[in-house]
Amino acid sequence: MHLRYSYRVYPTAGQRTLLARTFGCARVVYNDALAARKEAHKSGLPYPKSTDLQKQVITVAKKTAERAWLASVGVDPLIQSLRDLDTAYRNFFDAVSGKRRGGRVGLPVFKSRKDSRQSIRFSRNGFRIRGNGKLNLAKIGDVRVKWSRALPVEPSSVTVVLDPAGRYHASFVVDVEPDTLPELDTEVGIDLGLTTYAVLSDGTVIDNPRFLRKAEKRLKAAQRELSRKAKGSKNRAKARVKVAKAHAKVADTRKDWLHKQTTGIIRENQAIYLEDLNVRGLGRGRLAKSVHDAAWSTFRRLLEEKGARYGRTVGIVHRMFPSSQLCSECGYRDGPKPLVVRAWTCGACGVLHDRDLNAARNILAAGQADRLNAPGGPVRPGVAIPRQARPVERGTHLGDLPRTGIRAAGAGGIATP
Repeated sequence: MHLRYSYRVYPTAGQRTLLARTFGCARVVYNDALAARKEAHKSGLPYPKSTDLQKQVITVAKKTAERAWLASVGVDPLIQSLRDLDTAYRNFFDAVSGKRRGGRVGLPVFKSRKDSRQSIRFSRNGFRIRGNGKLNLAKIGDVRVKWSRALPVEPSSVTVVLDPAGRYHASFVVDVEPDTLPELDTEVGIDLGLTTYAVLSDGTVIDNPRFLRKAEKRLKAAQRELSRKAKGSKNRAKARVKVAKAHAKVADTRKDWLHKQTTGIIRENQAIYLEDLNVRGLGRGRLAKSVHDAAWSTFRRLLEEKGARYGRTVGIVHRMFPSSQLCSECGYRDGPKPLVVRAWTCGACGVLHDRDLNAARNILAAGQADRLNAPGGPVRPGVAIPRQARPVERGTHLGDLPRTGIRAAGAGGIATP
């Protein structure tokens, strides 16, 4: 499986100039190739092949007066930019035909020199790691790297990224074997929320850190300072970087916290079950800022990726499953309840329930039932199956429910990594 290892790099002033030139050349080659393909489509000509485009926008263009400066940078990032264009077109056509997961993907668009994030990629022939720990890039030189951890194997490519905060990163792609953890007999259901970030079916409560809310005062001050600067001035550029650094600090803190939480959950449980929340829809409502601050989608993605890497099962319960309406003891459906109701008593058996803990237990039971009922599912935890073959079970059966108290129908399908 492919993994990315990202490190901070600290180029010198001269190397930053060379990187900026390479960023610009790769962008121009990408835009020239995109313009050539658009013109061919407009004229009704055949779709230009990648090899023909490479000769047109790189090899031949270097010999012209308008593009002679392309020869001042390494050719490897230029070729990789054409491959990025091929990938963008492939994603569009796969999305149209239904082969690609996720929502619709639009046609490739032209890149702007004003984009706050710039990147170039080097293949194995365009870089190497020196014995002294420096990263050698073609026609750029040896760049100092802050090695926070060792690479497990030799990388196949590296992407140099300039983020909006002005920081440089080197992102290496490595191919490693899955590192399966020892099997456990514990499984857990997770109910995500905003009052508390997550409640696990075993009673564990994860508080919501609210990183964005805590940093709002500092972010507002930086944004007000930016709004007072004249457009196009150097002071405005400095203020923009200050705002970007403030946002980057929030994003980095959130990502670090999410990695720690998901790693702990993966290590302590053999199977994890989540509810398929409509994060995109919730992100357009009155709680949009809090929803985006919670980063539920990133939490789920990290769990799925780490589950696939370490041999754990991550199941997703259908969003229509009434986890907050069912009694986890007797299965009685008590109906919908407003969010202000944090505890309720079952009308059938009289058990007092905490809303979130009860929902987490229902999600656990529904996820386990889906695994038992799913036709064609994985024969053991952690075995990935293609999306086309992923089971979608629209109901649960009383005899197959692993928890004796659950008698609910309507559990949706799961998606194992």
